[in-house]
Amino acid sequence: MIDLRYVKKLVDMLDQSSVDSIEIMSDKGVKLKISKRSARAAIQMAPPMMMPQPGLPASGSPAITPPNGVPIVNAAPAAAPAAEASKLLDVKSPMVGTFYRSPEPGKPAYVAEGQRIEKGQILCIIEAMKIMNEIESEFSGVLRSVAADDAHPVEYGQVLFRIDPNG
Repeated sequence: MIDLRYVKKLVDMLDQSSVDSIEIMSDKGVKLKISKRSARAAIQMAPPMMMPQPGLPASGSPAITPPNGVPIVNAAPAAAPAAEASKLLDVKSPMVGTFYRSPEPGKPAYVAEGQRIEKGQILCIIEAMKIMNEIESEFSGVLRSVAADDAHPVEYGQVLFRIDPNG
């Protein structure tokens, strides 16, 4: 596993330098790439033994076969109709951590689908390195969907909520 404090230090160093990206690969096949251009840190598990699986239909998602022989298919999430998706605004995760919809276990969620949201309203909490970070809405509108699962990890830049500004 990669220590998140180490990743944060790398991101901070990248922000302060003229270098565009950093890529590190461990001897265990863990690849870490941080780039200014995409403004996103990505961690990929890619052991060298994984090979593309032959025989997939051309329209299929890319697949890899790990040493145990069971293919892993990278399936893209179902896309919303283009017209509807284009009018929605995405609230994205500002950090890597664990997503929580409510302030405490057993308490109601901060927001629910269909609810009117105001700019600056707390939408959720993301726990990162034992610190609870309240995430506020950047937009006013109607919450159309919650795109993250409660008490599950989220990545930097991952869509958490979709808000209709015209709702």
